Amino acid sequence: MLFNSFEFIFLFLPIAVSIYFYLNKKKLVVLSKVWLVLSSLFYYSWWNVIYLPLMLSSIIINYGIGLLLSCGHFKFNKKFVLFIGICINIGLLGYFKYADFFISNINSLTKSNIPFLNISFPLAISFFTFQQIAYIVDSYRKETSEFDFLNYALFVTFFPQLIAGPIVHHKEMMPQFGDIKNKIVKYKNQALGIFIFSIGLFKKVILADTFAAWATQGFDHLNILSLIEGWVVSLSYTFQIYFDFSGYTDMAMGAALLFNIILPMNFNSPYKSLNIQEVWDRWHITLGRFLYRYIYIPLNKFMLRKVFMPFGLKRYMMLRTNLCLLLLFLISGFWHGAGWTFIFWGFLHGAATITHRYWKSTNFKMNKILAWILTFNFINFSLVFFRAVHFGDAIKVLKGMFGFNGIILPSKFINIFPSITSEVVTFSTLPLKNVTSAVKYILLGFFIILCLKNTVQLKEKFHPTWYTLLFTFVLFLYSILHLTRITEFLYFNF
Repeated sequence: MLFNSFEFIFLFLPIAVSIYFYLNKKKLVVLSKVWLVLSSLFYYSWWNVIYLPLMLSSIIINYGIGLLLSCGHFKFNKKFVLFIGICINIGLLGYFKYADFFISNINSLTKSNIPFLNISFPLAISFFTFQQIAYIVDSYRKETSEFDFLNYALFVTFFPQLIAGPIVHHKEMMPQFGDIKNKIVKYKNQALGIFIFSIGLFKKVILADTFAAWATQGFDHLNILSLIEGWVVSLSYTFQIYFDFSGYTDMAMGAALLFNIILPMNFNSPYKSLNIQEVWDRWHITLGRFLYRYIYIPLNKFMLRKVFMPFGLKRYMMLRTNLCLLLLFLISGFWHGAGWTFIFWGFLHGAATITHRYWKSTNFKMNKILAWILTFNFINFSLVFFRAVHFGDAIKVLKGMFGFNGIILPSKFINIFPSITSEVVTFSTLPLKNVTSAVKYILLGFFIILCLKNTVQLKEKFHPTWYTLLFTFVLFLYSILHLTRITEFLYFNF
């Protein structure tokens, strides 16, 4: 069941919200939480019920580990318990997500023929695994104070954030579910939730899915791309993943608001960034928060204590920080997908972040327009590897972008530019379909991301007026009328 599906929009979501508030109105608070947990588990099971026991087992095990780590009555090695808990979570993720990747690489290196496991990927395992690792680490640090199992199950399974984030912390969610003021219908939250959900639906259905057609054709079906096609294909994917994830984030935030729950900000116009560090401060913010707090800081502390320092402190601190950053981005790339193209994408962003740190230390100020152009084009370049299934696919697109296959203009332009025909520039029917429409959509994409307010800004200024009602209705109706094919969100694959 997808956010952008008729059964979710017109059946599941209205029923879940209505019964939740009905039970709260009848003072059946515990039952309302049970209902929300069961609704979320039903939502998860809709994809593949066979993996429901896996999620339930993960919840029970991590709750038990968190309880042990929070308990002060018994003496045992809590660091060892934490280590076991992290190993269980990483092992679960590694088995289901990365087993065949490791087998493939072992076969390539050793010339062996180990059979693949061909395990289907359990939906949301990357997200609920990270979320529960954060919980048990916080329990070890004595930063959790809520030990009710029902509340913990609700924290993990709450369906608006279950499948693709944001990766939330226990302490930022459970107080909201416990707040008595959130047990009644707040009509402003209802209006704001529908408003934001409709914006996200529009981004997904009208924008992301339209860009997806050109990206898929160029990456997966065409063997050669000319200059224009290369840029159209790369930019199409760059805008596809932007509007796809931004749309999901909006819809998750909007659905949560219908329950009076405010999810943490997870997306804040990253394509407006003037440097690579700013990109990561704006894109998948909660993932960056998790990686920094639970991987970067411990890794940095470990290297400070364990690594021999053969030269000056200042140089060592810089080297240590850069190495930790590079490892952090390699882990981020590997988290996104079991493939070398993802790892290389992580390496590119790690190298770019380190380069930015050195540039920043010079105190040289770059022109903002130039800074934006360099940052955006780096994102576009790196996403070629993120999208490519194999390095050959990435090279194919990059060869087109850099003009190695020449420039082909649509035949209809021959009368406009009759004198530029040469060995490099030719006029022909482009294999990539509807290139003119693609260029128009790309220009529209630039206008939206650079000139219009984002959802965070619209949320802060929201007032339920007739104008916002009309705007919401138009976006919602237009999106529903174009909901001819239901497609998954890209982050569901990560």
